Amino acid sequence: MKSTTAQPPLRRDALENRRRLLSAARTVFAERGLEAGVEEVATAAGVGIGTLYRRFATKDALIDELVNELLIEVLALARAAETVEDGRGLEQFLFAAGAAHAANRGCLPRLWAGPALDPLRLETRQAMTRLLADGQRHGRVRQEASLTDIELLFWSWRGLFEYAGNHAEPAWRRQTSLTLAGLRPSSGTIDEPAVTADHMSAIMQNARRAKSNL
Repeated sequence: MKSTTAQPPLRRDALENRRRLLSAARTVFAERGLEAGVEEVATAAGVGIGTLYRRFATKDALIDELVNELLIEVLALARAAETVEDGRGLEQFLFAAGAAHAANRGCLPRLWAGPALDPLRLETRQAMTRLLADGQRHGRVRQEASLTDIELLFWSWRGLFEYAGNHAEPAWRRQTSLTLAGLRPSSGTIDEPAVTADHMSAIMQNARRAKSNL
């Protein structure tokens, strides 16, 4: 049986080392990709490799924590956007989420490729669904728009950040603005049907297979 004994809180110096390691990993992986070694992370953080392994037993554990922190941030942004009136929450969320993705571009290959029923991912999708519905109720989003339209924007951000790096700033904002313009009600129709949830699941399965090679 798994022990229920609470883990003792980290000492102040241990907490500081953890913070420095996560900050360094965010920078190193953004510049070098997930193939960068943990030795590079430890050097950038100014700590020894032993300190890194005391905080994170494996490289995957370090990456998982970066992803977890980003998911928590994106969920918080979605919840904050739900307090916005007049159906403008979706727009606020997308620009805030894009900035968060840009600041954490090194771990994006694993961000949405994780289990779809992971609580953080599930809660974020539920909040996004509510933001979309609120925009539709207020006449700011066309009725045929779907959650998958928003999710596909996230996946396209990943490609921009992966290949453009620090030069992606104007591109992702422009792309987001165009997506929002396309989501607004108009007299025109969209001939292509929305991507189905099953199709999105297939995309994520392919991403998970690719993740296993990182």
